[in-house]
Amino acid sequence: MTSQLDFSALKIAILGGGPGGYEAAMVAASLGAEVTIVENKGVGGSAVLTDVVPSKTLIATADTMVRVATAYNTGVKFDDPKAAYADLGQVNDRLLKLASEQSQDIAAGLERAGVRILHGTGKLLEDHRLEVSTGEGTEIVQADAVLVSTGAHPRELPGAKPDGERIFNWTQVYNLNQLPEDLIVVGSGVTGAEFASAYNGLGSHVTLVSSRDQVLPGEDADAAQVLETALQRRGMKVLPRTRAESVERTGDGVRVALNDGTTIEGTHCLLAVGAIPNTADIGLEEAGVTLTDSGHIKVDGVSRTTAPNVYAAGDCTGVFALASIAAMQGRIAMAHLLGDSVKPLKLKQVASNIFTSPEIASVGVTEEEISSGHYQGDVVKLPLRTNPRAKMMNVEDGFVKVFSRRGSGTVIGGVVVGPRASELIYPIALAVAQKLHVDDVADTVTVYPSLTGSIAEAARRLHVRSS
Repeated sequence: MTSQLDFSALKIAILGGGPGGYEAAMVAASLGAEVTIVENKGVGGSAVLTDVVPSKTLIATADTMVRVATAYNTGVKFDDPKAAYADLGQVNDRLLKLASEQSQDIAAGLERAGVRILHGTGKLLEDHRLEVSTGEGTEIVQADAVLVSTGAHPRELPGAKPDGERIFNWTQVYNLNQLPEDLIVVGSGVTGAEFASAYNGLGSHVTLVSSRDQVLPGEDADAAQVLETALQRRGMKVLPRTRAESVERTGDGVRVALNDGTTIEGTHCLLAVGAIPNTADIGLEEAGVTLTDSGHIKVDGVSRTTAPNVYAAGDCTGVFALASIAAMQGRIAMAHLLGDSVKPLKLKQVASNIFTSPEIASVGVTEEEISSGHYQGDVVKLPLRTNPRAKMMNVEDGFVKVFSRRGSGTVIGGVVVGPRASELIYPIALAVAQKLHVDDVADTVTVYPSLTGSIAEAARRLHVRSS
């Protein structure tokens, strides 16, 4: 279908200006297409305005607080042990300003590339047209191909409606001017764990309601245990195997009813119980786009949907709820559509990070897949407390794991738990993507002292003796 198109004159409409949408737009514009983005919140979408950018800024501030709180072990002293405190109003003003500036920077870059930005809501019509409702009326955008990148919104519980004052979803917490004294976080997945860790670091007393046996269900079990231990040591209360049935306002706080018949009370409650794709009532099924039972758009490895010349990227696809994946899906979609060189998305090469304190990063095959026999692999785990740089940095928690294919020694995965794990995972991700041998990693000289030294040491221990 796409081979018959004149790429230089191709018109592309993008519904949603988040990472999937704006990255796709930049690629398409660079390849000569005429591009229109439709976005109703602001360029960057929820990822920039209410999700990734503000939440990670909040987390960075909390990380500073945690390092200050543990600095006494290094010889740093304070006349008043409680001298450091978080001015949440200033923290939130800063992070919202950064989010706005990031959105403006992205918009300016798109405009320089010749992309048209149309502010409004869109609906897919036949023949790849978009019906766009703006503040000035309705406009029909003509296109030869469409990328849908509409994201997702917070899921709600039937008995717990966010009000933006005491009961919040993750887009509303930046309304707070005072630090919650006693915060109840419902949901121990990535979002719940990140916010629980952040507010714990900022000084709130946090209770985390977890429906599973461990915080971060589905993640590396050792990593989840390190995180849970660290959070409990810093005063967090974790309620495992517990579900919230309802949340209600009290006079000056909230009351959460649990599935065992008990209740807990706090000053505020944050709901982090998943997300729902923004795919309803935008004309997808009428246009021939197949949705999964969960409402996500079904896509293949190059972001194609089941409708000709309709692609999709980001959280609305349910592939991985990561801004980096949304961006990659968008870039792949446009490269495929416009005939540029492209490689299908390979999820086993995707590095992800959980921005808790400590951070948790992973890539490739999991240890559970090795233990279950799905992959034949060897595992080496090194605690960071034996790393000289970690000792100097007063790092108490964390480890490095590297997985190699049994027999061949090819790096197939890894996990890093510790400060800046999001940076430390990169050499392992590079090794996985490029199918490097453990000796390739081990024989690359690392700085001494450095945290990356533990990655090289793990690789050395996975060395396969040549026959």
